Amino acid sequence: MKERKTYLGRWFQDFKGICGHELKQIFSDWGVMLIFFVAGLAYPLLYNVVYLNGILNDTPVAVVDEAACSQSREFIRQIDATREVEVAYKCINMDEAQRLMQERKVKGIILFPRDFGDKLARMETAVLSVYADMSSFLYYKNALMATNFVMLDNIRSIQIERYEAFGYSAQEASQLTQPLLYEENNPYNRAFSYNIFLVTAILLIIIQQTMFYGMSLLAGTQREKNNSFASLPDRLSGHGVGRVVLGRGMAYWLVYVAVGLYIAFIVPAIFGLPQRGNFFDILLLLLFFVTDCVLFSETWSVMISRRETVFVLFLAISPICLFLTGTSWPTISFSGFWKIFSYIFPSTFGVQAFLNMNSAGGDLSAATTQIFALSVQTIIYYFLASATLYAENWAINHKREIDEVREKIDEKRRLDRRKNAALISGEEA
Repeated sequence: MKERKTYLGRWFQDFKGICGHELKQIFSDWGVMLIFFVAGLAYPLLYNVVYLNGILNDTPVAVVDEAACSQSREFIRQIDATREVEVAYKCINMDEAQRLMQERKVKGIILFPRDFGDKLARMETAVLSVYADMSSFLYYKNALMATNFVMLDNIRSIQIERYEAFGYSAQEASQLTQPLLYEENNPYNRAFSYNIFLVTAILLIIIQQTMFYGMSLLAGTQREKNNSFASLPDRLSGHGVGRVVLGRGMAYWLVYVAVGLYIAFIVPAIFGLPQRGNFFDILLLLLFFVTDCVLFSETWSVMISRRETVFVLFLAISPICLFLTGTSWPTISFSGFWKIFSYIFPSTFGVQAFLNMNSAGGDLSAATTQIFALSVQTIIYYFLASATLYAENWAINHKREIDEVREKIDEKRRLDRRKNAALISGEEA
């Protein structure tokens, strides 16, 4: 029993020392501090400021009405009455409308062809064309939504008119065109706000990415100095890997629980993002997510050998992580490769759970699958982090043994490798 207490005491002593040493490394590296506390705290504010309005109203469009009929004029009036679009110009032809588009005076063009009214009169399918400025997704969305809303309303009116022409009463025609009454309800994002759609998902990705980049930056710096954290003392070699992984991880966990509380609770409150979930439910999710991110970062930071590699990864990985959450494209439409690839990142499950709870107002039961996935990821990444640490420590010790043997051989042969290298390079005559 005494040996067990001694072992546990040594374990916690080592754990505390490793955690304290890692905290000192974090707070002594200005690059890491910049990523953790400037990027980690400023990025959520920056994204929210960029998408502060969240809603684009009265997008200016030009209308080319070649039909010049009562139906097209009514259609134009209804489009102009929508929230999304404002009919800023009525043009004679497409050349004039295209010139306005090139001058950036309008963000879209709606064209009514000459036969628009004639086809409706002959009870044929009439076609109108919508062109949008694709420099922003919001321009396209507004032009298309406004036109679709008005078109659906007009289709129903046209159907009623045609049924009445065949002798049906107004009530019968209405029932035929709309046999089931329905009410459109979009409870989570009524105004189709872009910041609610995008920024809410980005918040947790910021936690994952800044933690990974900061930890990798520190790991790359140490490896450049041949001072890797994987150089374990002899008493820790082999059996002490677990306490190193957990000790280092605790340092980042303590930092990012604080950063995560700021990102998950304070930032949404500042900018009025939805906060429909229970505080303690989201806090529990945050603890699972931060723990997973710590071990994820420890595992993959082993691949970083140089400090500047982190900045290349920043540009490449962040958009992919956002895409893999299913926010911009439904996960059900992912190919098999991308679906499996998405399981690598904690953000895939963390963002989905956060949206289910914070935006949709669900409780823990709404995120059971995602929390289970985060737990499985945490266990897997713990063993992977331990394995990579052990392998790197073995490689360092093996290289050291080889160097010692080589030095002994060189000493017996009286060989000076540095001097020979200088002669070969021409540094010495």
